Amino acid sequence: MKIRLQADNDLHEDILRSTKRLRPAIDFQRAPELGLHTGIADPEVLRLCAEQNRMLVTHDRHTMPAHFIEFIKHHDSPGIFIVSRKLSIGKAAEWLALFWEASEAEEYQNQIIDLP
Repeated sequence: MKIRLQADNDLHEDILRSTKRLRPAIDFQRAPELGLHTGIADPEVLRLCAEQNRMLVTHDRHTMPAHFIEFIKHHDSPGIFIVSRKLSIGKAAEWLALFWEASEAEEYQNQIIDLP
């Protein structure tokens, strides 16, 4: 099955738009489409992503990894892509498009993938 992506509130929206421009068929939702809003707790974000079988795409490398490790002790997760804020929007979009094109969702279950 192809990767389905979910942006959180921290992700720069231009990354989502650029990724979809590169690969129009990619299933990549904006935060509001999943009901994510500012202030929602990380464990709830992870739960919602797991329910929808969507990999989370975030810039949050400070709190999300610890919550993710706790979450996968009791639940399965489609995984997380953590995008460095130092990575250009274009490069981030290229990396996400490449992962989507070259792999299957099952490869990332319960994993954190750091994009440089």
